[in-house]
Amino acid sequence: MQGILYEEPSIWQFLFITVIMGGWTAWRTGKSVAENWQSYGTLVIYVLLLGAGIRFIHHALFHGTMLTPQYYAVDTVVLLLFATLGYRYYRTRQMTNNYYWLYEKASPFSWKAK
Repeated sequence: MQGILYEEPSIWQFLFITVIMGGWTAWRTGKSVAENWQSYGTLVIYVLLLGAGIRFIHHALFHGTMLTPQYYAVDTVVLLLFATLGYRYYRTRQMTNNYYWLYEKASPFSWKAK
């Protein structure tokens, strides 16, 4: 997988920077967008910017390439996954708490009409 999904010599660098640090930041970004009643399109724009930030951290700390489309896409897809989960989790919470007479939780990430 080294060279395809990440460029670092160790997968631990990729997991720490992209998955743990970036994933937590993306989850919080999804939470923030959901709590402010913004659209999913806004979340995608924020994640694209966050992907550039994560690429910069790889570049600054581990001498990775900054402007490689392949690694930027991999990082951004991972971040988008976490951000979407955070967005759906908190939007479900909002909908079921604020409109409890209309909706109930179907899962942690979706709701259904009562």
